[in-house]
Amino acid sequence: MEWHEVFKGVAESEIPAALIAEEQRERRPLLRRMRRNLGKARGALREQLKGALYVGVDRRLFDQVEEALVAADVGVEGTVKIVAELEERADAKHIEAREPFLDELAAVIADAVRPADPDRQRIDVGARPTVILMVGVNGTGKTTTIGKIAWRLKQLGLTPLMVAGDTFRAAAVEQLTEWAKRVGCEIVKQAEGGDPAAVVYDGIDAARSRGADVVLIDTAGRLHTQVNLMRELDKVRRVIERQLPGAPHETLLVLDATTGQNGLRQAEEFRKAVDLTGVVLTKLDGTAKGGIVVAIHDRLGIPIKLIGVGEQLEDLRPFEADEFASAIFGSDDEASD
Repeated sequence: MEWHEVFKGVAESEIPAALIAEEQRERRPLLRRMRRNLGKARGALREQLKGALYVGVDRRLFDQVEEALVAADVGVEGTVKIVAELEERADAKHIEAREPFLDELAAVIADAVRPADPDRQRIDVGARPTVILMVGVNGTGKTTTIGKIAWRLKQLGLTPLMVAGDTFRAAAVEQLTEWAKRVGCEIVKQAEGGDPAAVVYDGIDAARSRGADVVLIDTAGRLHTQVNLMRELDKVRRVIERQLPGAPHETLLVLDATTGQNGLRQAEEFRKAVDLTGVVLTKLDGTAKGGIVVAIHDRLGIPIKLIGVGEQLEDLRPFEADEFASAIFGSDDEASD
């Protein structure tokens, strides 16, 4: 999936032809970069399977795959399903060699994280204005993610507007302001300590009056265990809904992949406060436990829409099940394509 395909509601005729051509030209180099950046997770899996792949496809190998997937944060339930499916396919296809076995493992993983409705992985920006609410705990990369999404929207010819809803930290407002300058879009903010719901109200009002296409709302990085802050997040959501029926159109939870299983607990709590439509999984390049992608999909059923695999603007990527699975779980031949 290319970036111009990520945003649902943008007519292809409105997308600059030069942008589509550039995306197609840069696709393979960017995928190679993504695979390199996921090397930590790939290397950890290879280490877990060290030696096992040279003794043939037998019960011992499946046991080691099971151990490797649990260690990679796939989760016990997800691992059991994947190994059972892998055994069935390996037997049906008479797989006996290392490379075909790894490629089949990647195929099973891809199927496990691919939503039944691929349209759910897209970000709906069909409304005018579209409101995208970004939530998550401190340090996950919410503000940076907002900046990178805004940059992509600008490339597509849309007008984003940022709302600094994290009024508890001056640094958060400053960081978002810097991103607004870098991207070249407007920002609505108040002084530190202001009412987040009031800032959001002003932001949506400004978007209507200024003709902005997409409103990107930053929120305070609250811990999922902070009940009062979670209630406040629900208040923000209700303010948005009253002001603009049907909004927020997207509520994206930003999770730090390095937190592993704790990220699942965060997601479960945030889902109680707001209706999550998707996950942005950041810092995948910094973890050896890339299997958390499988666990999120298996346990929560929330589509992963974007993944962060590095610091560069281009390192926020649309999540593609096949590319992700082959980058971490596939054979060396597959990963070097």
